[in-house]
Amino acid sequence: MTVTVTADMTMSLDGYIAGTDHSVANPAGNGADQIGGWIHAQSSWRERTGLGGGESDHDSEIMREWFEATGAVVMGRLMYDSGVEFWGDNPPFRAPVFVLTNRPGPTLVKEGGTTFTFVTDGIDSALDKAKAVSGGRNVDIAGGAHTVQQYLKARLVDELQLHVIPVLLGGGLRLFDNLGLGSHALEPIRVVDTPGATHLKYRILK
Repeated sequence: MTVTVTADMTMSLDGYIAGTDHSVANPAGNGADQIGGWIHAQSSWRERTGLGGGESDHDSEIMREWFEATGAVVMGRLMYDSGVEFWGDNPPFRAPVFVLTNRPGPTLVKEGGTTFTFVTDGIDSALDKAKAVSGGRNVDIAGGAHTVQQYLKARLVDELQLHVIPVLLGGGLRLFDNLGLGSHALEPIRVVDTPGATHLKYRILK
């Protein structure tokens, strides 16, 4: 069974996924709270985090589609460290999550089906482990930028979805730096334009 490897990222119009001075304590960076705000307002996100209400619109439908299609997740250690407290005891993933790190640790079992397994032997190992437990659904390379860049550079990503927010940050962390030599040809799959974002989905040709 073929498993699709995806990357799904929110970015500013000028290509930044985080502002300046991003860190564990300030994961979005300075001035970048506008980038991720659309996610937390959606009813599909709020349902997954045990909250009620929220917007039920095209943005929410796209978020729900990601949840339903994803069977396992790979992320970097910085994303885990900056998000684990915010996600709490019942993280929204509800799937196995594999964390790339050089600090081994026991697998953490959370409520709702989320587990965090720490992988110390590289991106291929993490991806293989995620595919093995994805149940045939997508494996998503969730971030941060360095992790997505590694998988793009290795040409291991099949589909890329970008949520482009109408804001210019002017500086910060770019998604498409450090990809190495060679072009990456993309085939457009879908464009959804909403007041809050333009959602662009591509197939990466190999």
